Amino acid sequence: MKVSDKENEHRLCEEMAADLDGSFERLVVAYQDRLYAFALRLTGSPPDAEEVAQDAFVRAHRALRGYPSGRVQALALKAWLYQITLNVTRNRLRKKRPATVSLDQDGDDALLDLPDDESSGPEALFERAEEQNALARLVAALPERYRVAVVMRHVMGLSYAEVAEILKQPAGTAKARVHRGIQLLRAGLAEQTGASRPQ
Repeated sequence: MKVSDKENEHRLCEEMAADLDGSFERLVVAYQDRLYAFALRLTGSPPDAEEVAQDAFVRAHRALRGYPSGRVQALALKAWLYQITLNVTRNRLRKKRPATVSLDQDGDDALLDLPDDESSGPEALFERAEEQNALARLVAALPERYRVAVVMRHVMGLSYAEVAEILKQPAGTAKARVHRGIQLLRAGLAEQTGASRPQ
């Protein structure tokens, strides 16, 4: 996290400690896209991700109302919000199995921008899209403890320290889960590649 991001986070916590209702909208504006993207990577469903993000903000507001001002000022805001979002997502996923998780930030619209060089022609774009879909299916199939860690670290770009804080586990455990998740993804990709080769 950049120094300015930490300063902004601290300033926002101070504002919420002084006037929660007057500054909560700023919190939503600052984090809504991140929390939605995180929930989308975990649920694979835009409508579910919207509901998760909204529910996370509602829960955050309720919690902040009950906190003394000193606790609000001391919050590690980003990690706290991701933790709430993760908990809401887990509650939803207990009720149903997650769909495929897209790792493509721009969705299918990215395929519409066709570059001029041949290495990025329609066939190459199709192959990359197929590879992304295969990887997304493998990520979605990972056990939750590995899927969540991999998505936080490699899709959302959180540091190992942030992943550990959100998951409430030691940094070594978070690193091990990310590492194991990547190993499982590599094994799954190798298996798919081997299965797709003619014998």
